[in-house]
Formats: sequence, C-alpha cells, structure tokens
Amino acid sequence: MIFRLFRHPSRKVIALISALLWLIVISALHFILNSERPSRSTEVLMGYMPVVTNLSAPLVDAASTGGAVHFQAIKFASFAEMAEAFRSGHIQVAFIIAPLAIALHQQGVPLKVVYIGNRHESTLVVKKDLPCESLGDMVGKTIAVPLRYSGHLLALRRYLREHGLDPQAIRTVEIPPPDMPSALAANGIDGYFVGEPFGSKAIQSGIGRKLVQVEDIWPKFICNLVIVRDDLVKSHPEWVQTLVSASVRAGFYARDHLEETETLLCRYWGQDPRVISFTFSNPPGRFRFDLYVPLRGEMDEIAREMQLAGLLDGRFDPGEMVDDHFARAVSLKPVDSLDMIMVK
Repeated sequence: MIFRLFRHPSRKVIALISALLWLIVISALHFILNSERPSRSTEVLMGYMPVVTNLSAPLVDAASTGGAVHFQAIKFASFAEMAEAFRSGHIQVAFIIAPLAIALHQQGVPLKVVYIGNRHESTLVVKKDLPCESLGDMVGKTIAVPLRYSGHLLALRRYLREHGLDPQAIRTVEIPPPDMPSALAANGIDGYFVGEPFGSKAIQSGIGRKLVQVEDIWPKFICNLVIVRDDLVKSHPEWVQTLVSASVRAGFYARDHLEETETLLCRYWGQDPRVISFTFSNPPGRFRFDLYVPLRGEMDEIAREMQLAGLLDGRFDPGEMVDDHFARAVSLKPVDSLDMIMVK
C-alpha cells in the first residue's frame, strides 16, 4: 500500500513530502544560524567619551577591527554612566576622568590605571559678552563641570585656594559635556570647563570665548586616563599590553596625521568636521601625547586635591591602583598608517 502511494503519489502526498522537506531545511538553517560557533576575534569593550583626551579609543577600535582581538570603543553620554558600566563589568576598559577612577578604586572596584591620555586639552569657556579677563572675575558666577569627581572642579578649587578666595566663590554645576554648549547658549550658565572639542564648539559657533586653558592653572594636567579591570590584567596581560601600546602609538599617529584622524573622529564622535578642525588648530600643537606613563606621584597629587575638596576620605595608596609597566614597555616605532599602531 505504502509503496503504491510513492509509485503513484497523489497531490496530498506530494504536498506532505514538500512540507516535510521544507521543515527539515528550515530546522537546519535555524540550527546553523543560532548555534554557538567559534568567533574569529575576541572583543574587549572600552568605554569612552568623545573628547580629545580619549581619541585613542576610536583609533584603536578602527585599527583592531578584524584582528585576533578587537578593542571595541563604546561611546557614552556621561562619565557617570561609564563608571557604572565599568563597576558592573559590562565594559572591561574605561577611558575615564581621573578623579572618578580614584573614587571607584576607593569604593572597592578592582582596577588598574595603565595609561594616561594626551594632556593640555581642557578649556574654560565663558559667554562671549561676559565682562571678565581672568578666573578671578568669575567670582559669583556659575561654571559647569562634567561632574564633581572631575579634574576640572579640582582645578577651579586649586585656583581659588592659591588666590586666597573662598572655595565656594565660584558656583559649580554638573552638566554632561555634550549638553554644555546648549546650556551656555540658553544663558543657563556663565561658562563651562571641559575637555575639547566641547569648548571649541562654543567658540567656533560664536556663542563663547576662551578664558583659560587648563595648563595655565595646572601644568601637565591629567583629564582622562585608562583603567582596566583587574581580572583582565591577570587573565590576559598580553591584551592589556597590546591595548596600551596601540593607544600610545595612536596619539603620535594623530599628531602626525591630523587630516586622517579628524575624518575618523568625526565618524565616531558624530561631530561637525569644522569643529574638529578648529579644535586641533586653535592653537596648533597644543595637545601633548608624550606624557602617557601613569605616575604614582601624580595620582597622589590628584587624591590630595580631592581630599581638600571633600571628595575623598581615608587612606589612599596610589601603588595599589597604578600599574605603569605596560606603558613603560611600549615600543615606539614610526607609525605611517593607522594599521601600524597595532604592530607589536
């Protein structure tokens, strides 16, 4: 009976066989597409903000794409959000504002400082028509900083202390860097202190003007540094070395290949190319890429400023959070193309 059905199949039998074959094909495709397959590359997630001191993050992301280890740059809207992502382990690396890294360490988050981003990149911008010539003229005014655990707030407090002024003589408010230019344009603040290119955005658009560059207040100022979770340092020190070496070389590549760097940063940051170009040319050569080794003395200096500002209590030992051997082991080679920053 069965053999007769297959020798002379009816329409119903043909339809049944077609349905069974279709089910088998769909099941096979579902298995292939959804089964776990070995990845061609391993991803290390890096948090960063779209500021010049973090420019190594997108450059390393672009250069490592398709490699054995892809260092993927995840852009955040605020340092506070980035800190929580790092605390929870959602990202393994953070290009983060220095005092916040110290605060995370003091709160028990297992981390190591392995690299310092380029320096001298923060600017204090005020409303264009504000009658002031120095920070001393800003007494009674309101200045925005990225957050209270920031070097910008510490630099302001340092200036006030050194000039014999009350620590609260200038009012500070916390505003995420991307929102600062619009807050200034809306007259919600009198000025803001932040990493570039957000200062240049207000200057280039004509709503603000530069009052102070951070290096005028704090030479060799550290805005952002790179922290890595302890478990990554212990389990894959070779990945950390690759990251640090590539980050250092990315800084020198950016210095020597500005046009290519600006194009890439515009794509990652979502910024107007005119703002990026203005940032790097006013004044040209301002940013320093050669002071990338994290020094315990500098971390201690930041911690002391935090203590004076009431942002840090108790004992602080920079030796517990600083691991400088990765930065000291970097081999500086000529970098003629972006891909070369990944060369060992």
